[in-house]
Amino acid sequence: MSALLRTEGIMKAYGGVQALNGAAIAVDEGTVAGLIGPNGSGKTTLFNVITGYERPDAGEVWFGGRAITGLAPDKVFAVGVGRTFQLTRIFPRLTVIENMLVAAQGKDRPKNLLAWFGRDAWAHHRRHAMELLEFVGIERHADALAGSLSYGQRKLLEFAYVLVADPAVILLDEPAGGVNPTLINLIADRIRLLNAEQGKTFLLVEHNMEFVMGLCSVITVLESGAAVVSGPPDIVRTDKRVLDAYLGADLDEDTGPEAAAGLDEEEGR
Repeated sequence: MSALLRTEGIMKAYGGVQALNGAAIAVDEGTVAGLIGPNGSGKTTLFNVITGYERPDAGEVWFGGRAITGLAPDKVFAVGVGRTFQLTRIFPRLTVIENMLVAAQGKDRPKNLLAWFGRDAWAHHRRHAMELLEFVGIERHADALAGSLSYGQRKLLEFAYVLVADPAVILLDEPAGGVNPTLINLIADRIRLLNAEQGKTFLLVEHNMEFVMGLCSVITVLESGAAVVSGPPDIVRTDKRVLDAYLGADLDEDTGPEAAAGLDEEEGR
């Protein structure tokens, strides 16, 4: 396997706060990788740098052998890097299916909009959008306003929205955060299916340790903006640096169902 996505020496400061301090990660093609660390360790900032929402002060981002450092978000998306956000970004006043069709239009970028909206093209895009909504389990809400969905359903819509573009690598920012256990299991199942059947590559930022450890083959731990350890879950969960810096206790320790699931709130709250 080769690294499809990697960062080298990423530095990013906000005033006197060093958010990233030489952050280096590598995500092999066809894997599900995890990125964990305590609050403030730089996880989302690294996601933002990779996807063009932040410019690094130093360092490089590479995708498939191409430097994409500093490209605008739409350019990063166009080369094959899709992402979701910790707080979902959807169009709440559009219906669910309209959200999906906006994503499809952005993917195709037609020179002739009349051609895109032709009968055959429109039917194709709508059919594909419905297939993806069915894949994530919210097809029955296709004609509902996206703003009426529960929080967990919005996460699923954003996931489907990203899949429209068929990106080579998908970055998911806390996909299980604030989602009830049933939907957490559904999200994990869809990730496994996409990885197994289509070879999709994933990089997840997540606080839910049960979710990460059961899903990811390689996990990188950030502390103070730098990677302190990277490896399989069994190695990471017992690394003293991880226990000291992040957890303060072994991951296998019974901390109760809510702590293990990492739920901040129930779906739809």
